[in-house]
Amino acid sequence: MSQQPGQLTFVAPRRAKPARHLADLSMADRRAAVTELGEKAFRADQLSRHYFERLTTDVQAMTDLPAASRDKLSALLPPLLTSVREQTTDRGTTRKTLWRLFDGALVESVLMRYPDRVTMCVSSQAGCGMNCPFCATGQAGLTRNMSTAEIVEQVVAGARALAAGEVPGGPGRVNNVVFMGMGEPLANYKQVIQAVRRLVEPAPHGLGISARGVTVSTVGLVPAIGKLADEGLPVTLALSLHAPDDELRDTLVPINTRWKVAEVLDAAWAYAAKTKRRVSIEYALIKDINDQEWRADLLGKLVKNKLVHVNLIPLNPTPGSKWTASRPEDERAFVRRLELHGVPVTVRDTRGREIDGACGQLAAAE
Repeated sequence: MSQQPGQLTFVAPRRAKPARHLADLSMADRRAAVTELGEKAFRADQLSRHYFERLTTDVQAMTDLPAASRDKLSALLPPLLTSVREQTTDRGTTRKTLWRLFDGALVESVLMRYPDRVTMCVSSQAGCGMNCPFCATGQAGLTRNMSTAEIVEQVVAGARALAAGEVPGGPGRVNNVVFMGMGEPLANYKQVIQAVRRLVEPAPHGLGISARGVTVSTVGLVPAIGKLADEGLPVTLALSLHAPDDELRDTLVPINTRWKVAEVLDAAWAYAAKTKRRVSIEYALIKDINDQEWRADLLGKLVKNKLVHVNLIPLNPTPGSKWTASRPEDERAFVRRLELHGVPVTVRDTRGREIDGACGQLAAAE
């Protein structure tokens, strides 16, 4: 369902929900669910260890569970994601997976292995309702929200591949998770927050990833940024700004027609003050659109002396788009102007571009 230019979709279409999964539930709720199945509550802890520590979903392989209990307990580990296609680049260290959900909806996740860490980029919605015109996902419209477990399973699947040595570099573990795949995470607030909790809680409650290794991205849903600040989760907030002036941002990031640049930045600074976490400002550099030096100056004035880091992203091409990445000399000039304001800035490594797995390229097409 594609959208009209500038149209925003906040409420996801009502669809059937995936089966209840262990990862949807807190440990207390897992124990209650196991008891409902006629099993002792401690079986929930055993099941959780298998899923979050041993990364297994095959109940028949869980030999510490009585054979008679396994079939019953398998109800809490329903299959959620089916791999449709794997694409790799960077000698196998960047892997994009196209997943089919139980209702046929398609989403993508990307695993990126670096010498010192592994980062997973996960989706939180099938499609996206924020309609940014330079983003392939935004042009697809919103199919539905993903469940907590569907989000978590993307990371568990990546962890499983690493543990099995399927990614070049030997066995490893996921260190960072970025909610920068398909969807606007804060438009699926409840499920995303629960997924973050599953990711950061220590085993057997969750995967035990450091909260500081988790980044939640948003185009700027101001009330939700305020709620996120109150969650007590020291995750990094990444704000997709893409323009420092309202006139251009209204077009590039249509949510700006609801909450203007000043309001979004105020929410970001409040988040930084409460969490003591540096906010990441994401800025896709688009040739002759938002890469002028005067815009770099304006951005520098808006963010200098704040707890902030600017992450410049060379625009990744998407099919049919009239826009392309900035010229190298314009990119360098933009960086220089920001540095003159004393603003920390980096240009993002465009990993996965060859397999349409880079920022803004996820379209989940078969």
